[in-house]
Amino acid sequence: MLLQIFSFLLDVVVGLVSGACLLRLYMQAQRIPFANPVGQLVFALTDWIVLPLRKVLPSKGRWDISSLAGAFLLQLAQMLVLWLLIGGLGGIVAVPWLALCGLAKVVLSGLVGILLIYVILSWVQPYSPIYGVLQRLSDPLLRPIRKVVPLIGGIDLSALVALIGLQVALMVLNHVQAAGLLLVAGAL
Repeated sequence: MLLQIFSFLLDVVVGLVSGACLLRLYMQAQRIPFANPVGQLVFALTDWIVLPLRKVLPSKGRWDISSLAGAFLLQLAQMLVLWLLIGGLGGIVAVPWLALCGLAKVVLSGLVGILLIYVILSWVQPYSPIYGVLQRLSDPLLRPIRKVVPLIGGIDLSALVALIGLQVALMVLNHVQAAGLLLVAGAL
């Protein structure tokens, strides 16, 4: 039971910080200014890992490689800690794969969160300063869906379609990650 509690708390902390690193990467790629509450939070959560990595890994155009590397290193550290806690006798080869799966889960979960908050704010508070940031973050995902899914009764269902697709992708990813966990556990 203590291992489950520790694993959960570690997942929350690492998920939050690595998600902030990925949000920093995405906001820079979308050229969203950081002079807003979301940007300030992202900087506060990620500067400690991104700024040292930036000395080693320069940006490539609009893509901040140091933010991506920071998110991956956090996921890798989480999987290494969990691997050591369950015995650390074998299956080390699967740890980077599990970290990559964890990173993909953070991406998908983050997109779900962005879409949910965007949709709720569009109904409740469309003039919020955060709404514009969320709209710019959501548009690259919703734009292709809007071309295919028509308005039904004047209501845009593209966010619903995107959320369903993201949930299906999370289910598949959970299955793939479970196979990697079995590989680690089976090697013990």
